[in-house]
Amino acid sequence: MEQSQSPTCLHSPPCPRADDSSWGSAKVVAAHPEQGWSLLCGGALAFEDTGGLLPDGRSVAPYRPTDWTRTAA
Repeated sequence: MEQSQSPTCLHSPPCPRADDSSWGSAKVVAAHPEQGWSLLCGGALAFEDTGGLLPDGRSVAPYRPTDWTRTAA
């Protein structure tokens, strides 16, 4: 699948768009760790709890490894 570049991304290789499932792997363009968030290339906000806010207003629930179900090996 070819990745289309965000209109604001000037990096090579290009960052994923905010509406892509891998939005959280975009480069940080402004970090505010004292407030618990960072602005990513493409316009999404990533929060320290791993949640996010996309430019269109949709929220992304935090990723919590404790939500995984354990299975016996």
